[in-house]
Amino acid sequence: METKALLEKIKYCNSLTDYSRRKTIPVKVGDVTIGGDNPIVVQSMTTVDTMDTMGSVEQCIRMIESGCQLIRITAPSMKEAENLQLIKDELRKRGYNTPLVADIHFTPNAAEIAATIVEKVRINPGNYADKKKFEVIEYTDESYQEELDRIKERFLPLVKICKQHGTAMRIGTNHGSLSDRIMSRYGDTPLGMVESALEFLRICEDEGYHDIVISMKSSNTQVMVQAYRLLVQKLEEGGFKPYPLHLGVTEAGDGEDGRIKSAVGIGTLLEDGLGDTVRVSLTEDPEFEAPVAQALVDRYLNRAGHANIPEIKHFPISPFEYNKRETIEVFNFGGGNVPRVITDISSIEAIQPKEMKQVGHFYLPELDKWKMNDQGADYVFSGSNPIPFMLPNGMKEIQYFSIWEKSEDKENKFPAFTLDEFKASKNFHFGLNFLMISDLEVEDAVKVLEGRKDVVVILSSENTHNYAALRRAFVVFLENNIQVPIVPKVIYKEKSQDQIMLYAATDVGGLLIDGLGEGVMIDASNYNDLKRETILDQIKLHNSISFGVLQAARTRMSKTEYISCPSCGRTLFDLQETTAMIRKRTDHLKGVKIGIMGCIVNGPGEMADADFGYVGSGKGKITLYKGKEVVKRSVPSEKAVDELIEIIRKDGMWIEPEV
Repeated sequence: METKALLEKIKYCNSLTDYSRRKTIPVKVGDVTIGGDNPIVVQSMTTVDTMDTMGSVEQCIRMIESGCQLIRITAPSMKEAENLQLIKDELRKRGYNTPLVADIHFTPNAAEIAATIVEKVRINPGNYADKKKFEVIEYTDESYQEELDRIKERFLPLVKICKQHGTAMRIGTNHGSLSDRIMSRYGDTPLGMVESALEFLRICEDEGYHDIVISMKSSNTQVMVQAYRLLVQKLEEGGFKPYPLHLGVTEAGDGEDGRIKSAVGIGTLLEDGLGDTVRVSLTEDPEFEAPVAQALVDRYLNRAGHANIPEIKHFPISPFEYNKRETIEVFNFGGGNVPRVITDISSIEAIQPKEMKQVGHFYLPELDKWKMNDQGADYVFSGSNPIPFMLPNGMKEIQYFSIWEKSEDKENKFPAFTLDEFKASKNFHFGLNFLMISDLEVEDAVKVLEGRKDVVVILSSENTHNYAALRRAFVVFLENNIQVPIVPKVIYKEKSQDQIMLYAATDVGGLLIDGLGEGVMIDASNYNDLKRETILDQIKLHNSISFGVLQAARTRMSKTEYISCPSCGRTLFDLQETTAMIRKRTDHLKGVKIGIMGCIVNGPGEMADADFGYVGSGKGKITLYKGKEVVKRSVPSEKAVDELIEIIRKDGMWIEPEV
């Protein structure tokens, strides 16, 4: 897929510039239909023990009332599968007809029971009738086929039961639980994820069974997006029916981080018209998931009919693998530098040193010194309101050209030009100038950027199909071999802070996953009519969102990453409490990835590329991992966090927190 000739044959979405949803076959799940011309379905998963019938029912009701249209319940063994009947009966008795989905991992017999009770079953190809022992096995073509034959023998009864009872199925591949057989041939790759699902799909199609939804979930947003795109491509190329897609980022975490990470993965795919049902996985009570998913989905209710974006005729980017756009280094932008955060403070007049804490820089008056945290902005855009004091070395100021031109300090401040100002000016900073343009100006901008090595472009668009408009602008620069760094600036007028968080994660995160963008900037110019304290709070949030998006897209790790599952009936400890406890002890470990999994089903596989893992292995017992290797088993839970820290320390990744 690296040559232009092949890239021109990309079929993973209807259009790179004109929004429309991918047309899929409709799949009925009880009274809900996924795919076809139907709205995108929002779903979630219970966290109560499945054997707790009334607890499960009460939680289901809370989820339904929060907007959940489909409810998944774990059925790890036959007894839980059988108990689904009691849960379903009680819900129907109370007047709730929301379809139920049984979540199956290792037990085909449980799936076969559940398929006669609930409206849908979810199986994971990496676990269901397949081998996952984290062993490196050399398969010949013959032994590989023997495994496929064995899988078919175990899987076929479920397919026949589903077909007989009108039960739908989700074939849900997870990045962290690919079978040893798939790993041996395809490795830990998006292609391996796709092939894992297609093997099971072929068995279904051979039986004439098509009530299927497919998912390609990962805690790594780059892998997740690439796998879904590749799946659609392979379905098209292989002559399969266009099955609906279930979108989700596994183990996204909690709070702001979990929402941003989910939006980076899910939103990027929704932008290209992919996705028929969505689940946001948060380490929080499940009734908090549906509103976030709905907010992501609602953005596309009126997306069709957006302002025209010129067609992309040659797409020079592979959507199935990460390749960073090649750029020159301008100051500390581009080249081998991490993406930079530019925080817009232009709505604040005469900002004071103490107020810079909102962008991660803290003035200590008693020492007359500055301190910076992990989210210290690299640059602040002051616009027409120049900062009236000397800034710390870790932060630089960008001013409108008209202000900079009159400034006494033209060396430590940097000018931001409009395109017309840039064309007319003979006065530039000696090393770093910012050119602020919209996507409608890129063709003109290309002409003035040829040969320049002192410019960073700040690129924005007011098109409602923002991600696509910005991506198309990047393509123009690529086609013209303009290698100056480009920072996407996103503008969301009259949007709530929750919407800004999700939209920025989608629009900028999608570009970063495509290898595009040397930073991020969230416009704050529409906050001038608010109180000063409110504006400062908005600036702080924008700064935090910016760092969160870079981290979620795996392009700049500025803080500890927690890959924590959303909990379910299999969970062996309080995930929310434990995640908070581990976060309190370790959140100063910049760039370290810690997996926190409630049971062996989700760990170690679902921890994906975590550096360390904390996995429930029994009541009050924890297994600790380094990567996917067990370091300590059956650690008492009251000692497990201390033991985890000791493992991190021995690996050389521990630093003492500042007092």
